[in-house]
Amino acid sequence: MPKVIYIDHEGTSREVEAKIGTTIMEAAVQNMVPGIDADCGGACACATCHVYVADGWMDKLKARDDMEESMLDFAEDVQENSRLSCQIQLSDELDGITVSTPEVQ
Repeated sequence: MPKVIYIDHEGTSREVEAKIGTTIMEAAVQNMVPGIDADCGGACACATCHVYVADGWMDKLKARDDMEESMLDFAEDVQENSRLSCQIQLSDELDGITVSTPEVQ
């Protein structure tokens, strides 16, 4: 099972394992990772699962689609490595991916 490393805005790191096909948001919710609110439940209808993807991982992800781009307009402090964690589906290739949560969702 792929591992995801979540780092909150204070620097606390949490590592969880998740089934292939699970999204980074779902893994966070299932493991009560703070900093990912997921108000819409993964429907890409809000920006409360905004994360920053660590260096070296962005090129392994599918590009943001128009819906994700639109939702990120509602997030604070969007950066080039900003993604909605509901749109990142885990695979063996993403084992060990590290994401950071913003201070505010």
